Amino acid sequence: MPTTCQIALWDPNPPIVSMKLFLKLALFFLLSISAVAGISFLSLGFLVSQHASNPEKSDVIIVLGGDNGLRVRKGAELYRAGYANHIILTGIDERFYRPAHPNWRERRMITLGVPKNAMKVDTKSKTTWEEAENTSKTMKKNGWESAIVVSDPPHMLRLHQTWSRAFEGSSKKFILVSTSPKWWDRVLWWKNKQSYQFVISEIKKNLFYAAVHY
Repeated sequence: MPTTCQIALWDPNPPIVSMKLFLKLALFFLLSISAVAGISFLSLGFLVSQHASNPEKSDVIIVLGGDNGLRVRKGAELYRAGYANHIILTGIDERFYRPAHPNWRERRMITLGVPKNAMKVDTKSKTTWEEAENTSKTMKKNGWESAIVVSDPPHMLRLHQTWSRAFEGSSKKFILVSTSPKWWDRVLWWKNKQSYQFVISEIKKNLFYAAVHY
């Protein structure tokens, strides 16, 4: 027969109170993890757009490519408001660009009140990283020290990280100014298909840039 000591060390029927406590703790843990995951997901809109600022007087306005015209419009508004006297347009494929025949982005700028001689075109850059590096070289060549970088709200985090590194060790500075697309809401970004795809894409690209460039 088992002794009293053996019964104390091995009990085939653990107390019901202990099992209920374990289940409550497990449920609390799962609910806490779910809440943190949910809050983190909903906060992605704030995360990717947090570095946008108000414009300041600068030497040049950089209008990044990859949009349907909102960035061009914002860049033209900033130029007309006197924030800079020069504009660089990126995202123009050199294979199809002919200086004598303005690209649609140049033509849109002209119709919005920006003179052709105020614009430079970057046909070499194909990525955000290249845009930052090539712009830094152009600014150095022209003696420019400050830039306004125009893009869409979900692009701000990656731009901040990329341009900070491109300008690192120099006296140049940049300000990020975002467009105001109708599809963007940093709280309800997940409800709109376009903003949802943009945010998820940016999260992936930020992770890639962190692994490859930073």
